[in-house]
Amino acid sequence: MAEAADSQGMTPSPARRWFRRTAALLVGAPLFAGLLSATAAPAAHAAEDAVSGQSVQVSLDSMAPKAPVKSDTLTISGTVTNKGKQAVTGAHVGIRMGQKLSGRSAIDEAVNHSDSPSGNDGAEISDGPTVTFAKLDTGISQEFTLSVPVAKLGLGDDGVYQLGVALSGQTGHQRYDQVLGIQHTLLPWQPDAVEGKKSQLTFLWPLISTSHLTAQTGSDAQQTPVFADDSLARDIGPGGRLEQMVSLGKQLPVTWVIDPDLLATVDAMTRNYKVKDGDTLVNGTGQDLAKAWLSALEAAVQGEKVVALPFADPDLASLAHHGRDVPGSLGHLQTATEVAQKTIDTILHVTPTVDYSWPVDGAVDPSIVDVATSAGAHNVIARSDSLRDTALSYTPTAARPIGAGANALVADARLSTAFQGDMSMANTSTLAVQQFLAQTLAITLQDADKQRSVVVAPQRMPTVSQAQSMAAALHALDPQRWTQPLVDLTAAATAKPDPLATTRVPGPGAYPDALRQQELPLNAFQDMKNTQGTLERFKVILTASDRVVTPFGNAINREMSTSWRGNSGGAQNYRSGVQLYLNGLADQVHLIQKSTATMSGRSATIAVTVQNKLVQGVDHLVLRIQPKSPTRLQLGEDGAAIGEQPVKVDGDRSQSVKFTATANANGPVPVTARLYTEDGTPYGEPMEFTVQVSEITSTVMLVIAGGVLLLVLAGIRMYTHRKRATARDEVPEDGDGPGTSNGSADTDPGQPSDPTPDTGPESGATPGPGEKVDH
Repeated sequence: MAEAADSQGMTPSPARRWFRRTAALLVGAPLFAGLLSATAAPAAHAAEDAVSGQSVQVSLDSMAPKAPVKSDTLTISGTVTNKGKQAVTGAHVGIRMGQKLSGRSAIDEAVNHSDSPSGNDGAEISDGPTVTFAKLDTGISQEFTLSVPVAKLGLGDDGVYQLGVALSGQTGHQRYDQVLGIQHTLLPWQPDAVEGKKSQLTFLWPLISTSHLTAQTGSDAQQTPVFADDSLARDIGPGGRLEQMVSLGKQLPVTWVIDPDLLATVDAMTRNYKVKDGDTLVNGTGQDLAKAWLSALEAAVQGEKVVALPFADPDLASLAHHGRDVPGSLGHLQTATEVAQKTIDTILHVTPTVDYSWPVDGAVDPSIVDVATSAGAHNVIARSDSLRDTALSYTPTAARPIGAGANALVADARLSTAFQGDMSMANTSTLAVQQFLAQTLAITLQDADKQRSVVVAPQRMPTVSQAQSMAAALHALDPQRWTQPLVDLTAAATAKPDPLATTRVPGPGAYPDALRQQELPLNAFQDMKNTQGTLERFKVILTASDRVVTPFGNAINREMSTSWRGNSGGAQNYRSGVQLYLNGLADQVHLIQKSTATMSGRSATIAVTVQNKLVQGVDHLVLRIQPKSPTRLQLGEDGAAIGEQPVKVDGDRSQSVKFTATANANGPVPVTARLYTEDGTPYGEPMEFTVQVSEITSTVMLVIAGGVLLLVLAGIRMYTHRKRATARDEVPEDGDGPGTSNGSADTDPGQPSDPTPDTGPESGATPGPGEKVDH
């Protein structure tokens, strides 16, 4: 009846209306809740996917070929690892092909999010290869290999494509298929040779190491070198960093950039050398390794372009920002440049160019450019993140004039830093190689009608894995589809500059703070100045100065090395060690200490001893003594206040130097003795001693005079007695002559007062041995 009434338009009572509304709410509530649940489920799953989307780590360990053509089959190998807290079931790995990336910035963006899901991932390749895993427990890794004909990838125009390898599966909380992990990489696609002009690529291949040699050498004729450690033997040995750089580099179209100090150090290892082991020296063991490495390097660089850095690779930025404030610092750069060419020519028998300077990371400002070119280098290897071309939509040619006759070679920052990560991980190396190839293709495709010269200046001391990754990338460019090698750095430096490229060197404020904090401080250059001063004073007295000047000059150059960046403590210890050892050598020539010299009488000789403990002799020294009271003690015949004598002492000998002194008063007189070089520069520390003067008194003079008088009288007496005896012996037997009377001899038996003769009677017999005959 109620329904009939409603249908007929009858108005229900208020109670009935309330009842009907309540019933409707009670009936509709479950339906509404179900509707909300159904609507919220996809959103919740999406949120869970975002959280758990990287619960599985996907690593790409290899990719071949790295730059495929249409007829190739692309093979990707890798590893999946469950990093989540739940097991993964029903999982499989597949390939997802993304869209072509529009330019170098898009490549950068893809690299920065290489392990995150992207809107450019695309769908998994239909009928593409997959690898399934029934169950992947937490913490477990599984390897996979996917091979697919390139024709199935659906690639279009030439360019760089984003390729993803994803693992899809289910978890206990999410029982539906979803992407649980993905790894993107870059696929350069250019199946045929570029129709336009290829980019010319110059890749620098650096042979640089840290400092290993100390300033210390043996005292033998060969001056046996002393190494701080024997780690260089490992680096040049089989599988070592420098061994790999040579063995890989000889197969690549690269420009060799060599620190002459490394060659000089390895050359020193080919002979006997010592290694510090605490406070003792032990024999080095790397002679055969050094000979083999130098032989391999000499063969590798024959006919190739070789660039010589200044000796020990000095830190140009530190010199510019701190060293210029210390007089003489820039002179070391000039010396390091001069010795560079000779060192490489002598050891490798090739003539390098020394016309290039390479600031750290290619970061420059006006002061760095000034210092870099001050030693004669006209080309500065900079980097594009320092000399920025913000107004250009393409990458310009590397060479460009920067004023004052200087030229900048602006290396591409993206390519130069592509291999700075931990390349020991296969996934990291694979991604870096693909990124490098993608960036080189993107440069060429920016404007195929312009042929540009691109320079790559990688890190100074690549690790083994970094070197291997760089070599892999360069080998992938061997087909020369979009690049061609330009191994002559001079050709890159003389290429026609792009007229729109910036030539303005950034100001000092643009220099990176991180690099500035690693620079050698001002006191480092003050230490070098002090060491150089000590060396200058020391060498002038040596008879074979080259035995000291050469090792210490090289040591000072090593104190400026770029390799000390990030190791300020090691740099300070090295400088202190050099100065300490040089001081020790200089102190081997010194005055032997004396406290008192006694002088009896008004005139005497004062002796001062100079000792030389060096193996070689010393010369051109002057010993000067000076009494503090010149009125009481004068020196020399002219009574000077200061006495000077030249000094020359053979090796491992002592020399006594004597001065005539005249005293004018009794008592102690302080005297200072000191060595000087011939130009008047003090050498060593002064020595002070006391001359104790004991002058002769009047009483002593009377006693001495009396003694002398008695000796004279005794002599006269003896002479008279002998004369009388001789006269008696000469009287004639017939009595003629004096002393005779009436034919009888007048003899004198002797006076009672005459003393007994103190000599025996003379004899005409032949004297015996040892007898003195008095005629």
